[in-house]
Amino acid sequence: MAHSEWAEKDYYKDLGVSSTASAEEIKKAYRKIARENHPDANPGDTAAEERFKKASEAYSVVGDKEKRAEYDELKRMLASGFGGSSYGSSFGAGSAGYGANFGGNFGSSNFGSGFNVSDLFGDDATSGGFGDVFSGLFGERGGQGAQRAQRTQRSRGADVETELTLEFREATKGVTVPIRLTKPEPCENCHGSGAKAGTSSQSCAGCDGSGMVSENRGAFGFSRPCADCSGTGSVIKDKCADCSGTGRTTQSRTITVRVPAGVVDGQKVRLAGQGSAGQRGKPAGDLFVTVHVKPDKVFSRDGDDLKLTVPVSYPELVLGGAVTVPTLASKVRVRIPAGTQDGTTLRVRGHGVNKRNGASGDLLVTVKVAVPKNLDEGAMSALRKYSEEEKRSGFDPREGWEGNE
Repeated sequence: MAHSEWAEKDYYKDLGVSSTASAEEIKKAYRKIARENHPDANPGDTAAEERFKKASEAYSVVGDKEKRAEYDELKRMLASGFGGSSYGSSFGAGSAGYGANFGGNFGSSNFGSGFNVSDLFGDDATSGGFGDVFSGLFGERGGQGAQRAQRTQRSRGADVETELTLEFREATKGVTVPIRLTKPEPCENCHGSGAKAGTSSQSCAGCDGSGMVSENRGAFGFSRPCADCSGTGSVIKDKCADCSGTGRTTQSRTITVRVPAGVVDGQKVRLAGQGSAGQRGKPAGDLFVTVHVKPDKVFSRDGDDLKLTVPVSYPELVLGGAVTVPTLASKVRVRIPAGTQDGTTLRVRGHGVNKRNGASGDLLVTVKVAVPKNLDEGAMSALRKYSEEEKRSGFDPREGWEGNE
């Protein structure tokens, strides 16, 4: 969205947060509004739909770290009087603090022979940083072509966020799932142009299609967004009735999301160009799908390794043996060496989660002794005999234990 459009919006108010809110507070506020006012949950409620759209637009700006910084700077400039009719002496009182006499000295000799405007705005006012904020005001530095390119980039549709919950094994193997979204889409009646069928937008006469108008003040030339076309460079005389000239209508459709193998809980999958449609045919934003993974009854993860605990008997640890354990694909036999201690983790190579390079993590099998609760008299008698033999052999399970010290 162009800076000229940002100037008319109060995105923090639309989200119900203060301008000093943290990124996490902004995200929580947006999700709450989106959940309560989503069109699917409020069919036919135009007020809820409007709140949903305003919150989505607001979050696409203040929910993005770089865009939020630009938006905040623009609001500070406007609050100080710069950007409206008072380009003069009030500029120095703004948040940028470039000197109380800056505005009053335009065109005067007070700059001195060594003054260079690039000292204030960088080598190129369109190259980023603070100069980016002023690119719509100091148009002589970047030229109309650069301004138009920036407006086109920033008037793309808003990004959209949604959530998806997968089973543990779906997340480890990867899956393709359909999700249904309600969001701004190109108007089917005007195909996104915003103009009534059979007509088209026209180049704005006020700015000659550039979206900016210029004026000279002393030694400097200033550019500002054209009021006639709101900085778009074009005007629509006969607006499409379905979308009121925006080129967008709120629609529901199903999108297929391919979740890659090995995705972890909380990870986001980005689908470029699947967000909200831009106004008047501008590019769509992106769709970000936050994936939630349900815990599994058998497996857990440690990076690309799978972990599980298998119950074993005491004789299996003492004498050694083998147990069959599940994997993501089938089952595998794991050898237990004689004398294995309770709680030992055995590694089975290549039976973990698939990696992006085609390899796989490992399966980590932890053995844990299961103590029998009910033994018949024969088993109990054999166990007592074993205990006696164990003592005669000199085995002390608490030998070296710190509690004996």
